[in-house]
Amino acid sequence: MKQLTPDYRIWLADLKLHIRSVQIKAALAVNSTLIEFYWELGKVIAEKENVWGSKLIEQVSKDLKTEFPEMQGLSSSNLKYCKRFYTFYLSSIGQQPVDQLAKQTIEITAPHIGTEFAQLFVDQIPWGHNILIFTKSTDAKEARYYIQQTIENSWSRDVLASQIKSNLYERSGKAISNFLKVLPNPMSDLAQQTLKDPYVFDFMTMAQPYKERDIENQLIKHITKFLLELGKGFAFLGQQYHLSIAENDYFIDLLFYHTRLKCYVVIELKNTKFIPEYAGKLNFYLSAVDSLVKQTNDNPTIGILLCRDKNNIEAEFALRDINKPMGISEFEITEHLPENLRSSLPTIEEIENELKGNHL
Repeated sequence: MKQLTPDYRIWLADLKLHIRSVQIKAALAVNSTLIEFYWELGKVIAEKENVWGSKLIEQVSKDLKTEFPEMQGLSSSNLKYCKRFYTFYLSSIGQQPVDQLAKQTIEITAPHIGTEFAQLFVDQIPWGHNILIFTKSTDAKEARYYIQQTIENSWSRDVLASQIKSNLYERSGKAISNFLKVLPNPMSDLAQQTLKDPYVFDFMTMAQPYKERDIENQLIKHITKFLLELGKGFAFLGQQYHLSIAENDYFIDLLFYHTRLKCYVVIELKNTKFIPEYAGKLNFYLSAVDSLVKQTNDNPTIGILLCRDKNNIEAEFALRDINKPMGISEFEITEHLPENLRSSLPTIEEIENELKGNHL
């Protein structure tokens, strides 16, 4: 072949993108077929158990594995998951209108499954993810939230398990803010859903006493996990970000840019209980960033104040007459005992021996 031309390289890049797209579609098609099969399997097992009793799963698992020895997913434990998969969503769908479970429908090729199943997005994520979600969620609304977040953020199963364990569904969008008052729709809704309360920094372990700068340093040290907790769209720009105002130096704890909101985000950390004065300081920083950093095509800068504790009524009063968009949340970290104190505490074995001695 003659010397490679730029046109060939462009054509080759497009071809590679097309092949990757086909691979993804093929993988999704295979996964969708598998999930549909498990749904149908769960359905017939749930129906026939009423006729043949609770021993049906063990018997049918044994018979199917004999007939299809190379086929995966026919163990009694997986068949129980199939039944639970079906009954979980069936009962939840029956409790509320289907159109409240999803804002859009992902079409499924098998029409016999029905629109209720299609609207749950379950065929768009792997079976292992599905098991985590329907076994840990209280209803289909919570399950759909985790399914959508998994799809949007491409979560691995371990990340999904961590998010469920931290109760992300209950924390999402719960921060005190003034977004609905000062931001236009739909930005106000998206900004509110971006916030959590509390933020859980369980990837950090720190011993008292520590200062706010210590927390900042730990967050930056674990920046990947920090960004995961913040959520999709946050791009880190700097720690102790310098601003010069009226010949004075000011330093923002953490500065981000949010790619979906198209705005800068100022995060201030306070290792204390919230007091109203903190909102005034954050308001000052937002004005400074809007004037000195923000570009004309950026949306208004948003502030997030993270405190160790807060009174919601005080927080709402503090934001009532502030026109800059900001939210107030608590944050949690994992604290551990200092080594010198930890070594003086009794071990589990010592406690057990003491208890045994008391019972002699």
